Amino acid sequence: MKNKMPGAGGVKDRIDTLPTRRDPYEVLGVARDASDQQIKTAYRKLALKYHPDKNTNNLEATDLFTEVAYSYSILSDPEKRRQYDLAGFEAVDLEGFDMELDLSNLGTVNTVFAALFSKLGVPIKTTISATVLEEALNGSVTIRPLPLGRPVHDRVEKQVAHFFGVTISDAQAEAGIVVRVTSQAQSKFKLLYFEQEDIGGLGLALQEDSVKTGKVTSAGMYFLHFQVYRLDPAMNTLAMAKDPDTAFFKRLEGLQPCEMSELKGGTHIFAVYGDNFFKSASYTIEAVCADASPDATEKLKNVEAQILAKRNDLRLFESEYREVLARFTAVTNKYAEEKHAVDELLKERDSIHSSFSCIPALKRNMSSNNLKILNEDFGEDSAPQVDSKDKSHKKKWFNINFKVEKKSM
Repeated sequence: MKNKMPGAGGVKDRIDTLPTRRDPYEVLGVARDASDQQIKTAYRKLALKYHPDKNTNNLEATDLFTEVAYSYSILSDPEKRRQYDLAGFEAVDLEGFDMELDLSNLGTVNTVFAALFSKLGVPIKTTISATVLEEALNGSVTIRPLPLGRPVHDRVEKQVAHFFGVTISDAQAEAGIVVRVTSQAQSKFKLLYFEQEDIGGLGLALQEDSVKTGKVTSAGMYFLHFQVYRLDPAMNTLAMAKDPDTAFFKRLEGLQPCEMSELKGGTHIFAVYGDNFFKSASYTIEAVCADASPDATEKLKNVEAQILAKRNDLRLFESEYREVLARFTAVTNKYAEEKHAVDELLKERDSIHSSFSCIPALKRNMSSNNLKILNEDFGEDSAPQVDSKDKSHKKKWFNINFKVEKKSM
């Protein structure tokens, strides 16, 4: 069964068709005090078990898959989890539920729409193909070595993963390891980290989606023994669209702690998963030891602390800003009203001044040309008279007769 495109009420309708809504903790099989990592691990195992790709025409598995995804959407969001713990399902906003898309089972038409929305800046969450996760769990993947300090450039097909093994010593694990993937072509991809399962094979433990940073897309995992944060572009998108100021104040609200896993000496498995909608993803992956860049490590630690503190500062400043902005808006509105009132009073005064006159108001308001025309309309008596005697005294040079005598030769 193909996953539906996320839309208003789409997942809500699917959830409402279930007989009853079970406790999310019960669905995922975790304790109420489970950590984020425990919740994510439980979700991925169950999602793989009930994934539609593995359970074709099995409606019961489809319902369980939907229930697992819904439960995870609550427990993976700190705010929704807090609301659920306090008041149950009634406190959870179902309309805000986002389901991840499996592009491998989405269909061409829906994939086109998803690509279009993504191009327009709408965050589209995608899940990893069940085939990739199953192959990793079965241990049937090819793992290439990724030496420290030696970048690897390659291209991975969509919904396919390239696996890499990073071997480190205990001293290097103690110093810290950073694994980063970048794409000059701005391809979409996921950086994955797998751990060895007790039953054998590899189980997905960590995942980072690529984000656009400048002219490239990138994703990284930082095993540095201090908390590193990432910005989730899907956070507060609707709020930002409604209020331009919110785009600034909520910018750091998407700051979320990166999942961390303590690394020990040995070989660790990472993978680059192609997440483009239609084409392959070009990428560069590299792993470096923190002791090779001690200054960068210390700077990152400091700037992470500063950004976290700045987020708290912005929360306080937003209240102050909103209060001042409201006052400013009221003052500017008052200014416009007072200006209009003054203009009207001065206009009224000018009108009163002009009323002190014996000249009809119609004439006072006319131009000189219009006034001349109006006088002609009143008749000859009203027009100024010219003395006829004055005309007789005037001599016209062109009426003078000049006598020219002709002399006989």
